[in-house]
Order: sequence, then structure tokens, then C-alpha cells
Amino acid sequence: MAFSADELRVLRRALATALNPAPLQDEDVQDCLRLAEAVDDAVREAGRLRAFLLADLARYREALPGTLPGYLELLQDALAAGYDPAADDLAALRALRANPRAAALLERCQVLAERSVRARLVRATRATRAVAPAPRTRLLALPGGRSAADEPKPATPKPPVPSKPPAPKPSEVFPPRRRPVPPPPPEERVAG
Repeated sequence: MAFSADELRVLRRALATALNPAPLQDEDVQDCLRLAEAVDDAVREAGRLRAFLLADLARYREALPGTLPGYLELLQDALAAGYDPAADDLAALRALRANPRAAALLERCQVLAERSVRARLVRATRATRAVAPAPRTRLLALPGGRSAADEPKPATPKPPVPSKPPAPKPSEVFPPRRRPVPPPPPEERVAG
């Protein structure tokens, strides 16, 4: 982003005012607002240009290998603009590595993709640490609790109840099975 001489003058005055707060004249306030609006417009335009470039890059990637020179040039422009190569870009470059320009660009993209992954991992680790709960503090007894007079009197102990042996008998766990009664012989059956 480049500033004109007038915009630099306004920016310099705004920075001086931020460092040494003082009342501003209405003209200075209007100049700062116009500069802020111009910067916002430039940022929006850069976003639109980036979206167009990435859409164009995707179209060229879909039409490979016939669009190899155009794709390589667009990818270099996108990388220069801060684009992190996607998995599709790496796969396309791997398929085209017979071309020396594509092979060199593949090496560059692999380095950039690795940096991008590492940066995301660092951010994720930091976010996880920020979300992790703080260790619990120990509870301390405060004065003014129950006194000895408030304590309940201990009950008289009851005599111990004899306990059962710890292991149950097999007959308690598995009751005996009743044997089925055999059917009566055929001659004793009554015809009905």
C-alpha cells in the first residue's frame, strides 16, 4: 500500500497526536477520517483482488496440464501476495514436476506449506493453553467455624455384628437345576 504526500502528512499528524494527545482542529479530524476511509477502501480492494486471483488460480489448476505456463505464473503471483499453497496446488505441482519451473515451484511451495502448518500448530497449542483451567487452589479453614460445644456427642458403640464369610457357596450362586421329568411311555397315553 502506498500513500500520497498529503496522506503521509495526515498520517504523521495523527501519529503525533496519538503520542502527545492534544485537541485537534476540525480540519485535522476530517483529514484523519478521509485517510481512514481511503485505507479501508484499499483493504477491501486488496481482498477483492486476492479473491479474484485465487479464483483464477483454481480455474487454471482445473485446466492443467494445458494451462501450465499461466498456472505457474499465477501461483507465483499468489505466493508473492502471501498465499499459502493448498493441497491441490501441491498435488498439481507434483504431477507436473517434469517441468523444471514446476519442480522449483514445488520445492518452494512445500517449504511454505510446512511453515504454514507449523504456524497453525503453534496457534492451536497457544489457544489450548489459554483455555486450560488454572490449577485449583487449596481450601483454607476460616476462623469462626463450629466450636467444641456445637459438636454432636458420639453415640455409644453397638456390638459388632458377626459377618458372613466373604465367599458365597456355589449352591448360593448357582442353584441346583431340576431335572426334566421324562414323558410317560406311549401305552399310558390316553387317546382322546
